[in-house]
Amino acid sequence: MSTRTPLTGPSVWTGAEIKNSDRWIRDLSQDAVEELDMAVKAVRSMPWQEITKYDFPLFEIPDLLDDISDELENGSGIMKLRGFPVDKYSEDDLRRLYYGLGTHLGTPVFQNRSGELMRAIRDEGAHVGRTYGETKDQQGGTFLSSYARTLTNGGLRFHTDRTDVVGLLCVRQARAGGVSTLASTPAIHNAILARRPDLLDALFGDYWRSRFGEEGTVKDGPGAGGGTSKATAYPLPIFGLRDGKFTSHYSLTFIEAAQMAPDVPKLTSAQKDAIEMLMTTAQELCFEMTLEPGDLQLINSHVTYHGRTPFEDDAASGHDRLLLRLWLTMANNRPLPEGHEILWQSIEAGQPRGGIKQVTV
Repeated sequence: MSTRTPLTGPSVWTGAEIKNSDRWIRDLSQDAVEELDMAVKAVRSMPWQEITKYDFPLFEIPDLLDDISDELENGSGIMKLRGFPVDKYSEDDLRRLYYGLGTHLGTPVFQNRSGELMRAIRDEGAHVGRTYGETKDQQGGTFLSSYARTLTNGGLRFHTDRTDVVGLLCVRQARAGGVSTLASTPAIHNAILARRPDLLDALFGDYWRSRFGEEGTVKDGPGAGGGTSKATAYPLPIFGLRDGKFTSHYSLTFIEAAQMAPDVPKLTSAQKDAIEMLMTTAQELCFEMTLEPGDLQLINSHVTYHGRTPFEDDAASGHDRLLLRLWLTMANNRPLPEGHEILWQSIEAGQPRGGIKQVTV
């Protein structure tokens, strides 16, 4: 149940307020760029997944990373770090640079059951459903898993990922579209509190979510003939609060997938209305963060929803969109409410958590 009290602090912002602010923008100095280059050369013989912060020494950047970490947890919850010379490196070396930097900012966690530590976000074509998970919805249409949707050129609805911080390094942008959209979840909370406090109460209640395409196999699909059932779904509130610290975990795709399973409780009218208001309010309060090649976007999943607009590639002109994604658990992360263990494992502040458990076959 919500407290019916407005949330306060710098994580409460509207798009109109923050789009012209520079509190969430930092630039790499030339010294930092040179130091990163030296670190990349030192690990060039190593697989990027094996790099530790001890293999990737940084002396110019720690103060900057501490500043970014504080802004993500105690400030606006969003950050853009500009100035990575992405054109200078091969994709393998970019992964070394990005992963090495990530080990200093936080701890990378797995993004799927296969132990993926860095995902290349690009349009992989028509096979994504067959490869990463698809099923049929109640109308007989194709329902893509969240994993598969990420790897298309379609738009992505507002959502969060299962990690404290999401990092997206822009390597190349599309010919058109692919704009990042961000919204403050504490601001969404406050707007719904002011308009429909009864629906705010619903958002603090449990919503069933499916593990389809995230922890299940790609053949697992909701409903008859698939693998998703009440046994492979979980209940979790969309909004939560503990010790004055807010969190939201939300993906409509996982909720929709769970609703296809015959033994998962159906959404109530209040829950449906609350989701509709949540999405409408997020759109009203969001802003667009345009990423150029060399920009690193970092967002705190607990206080930020993110999405993207559809995009069109043009590989012939070098405009085929490529972002590299890291999920990071942070040393300064917040406490989470009881019940969130089902998703995060640990709910205490300052503890490693999040990501998806690796399954060894």
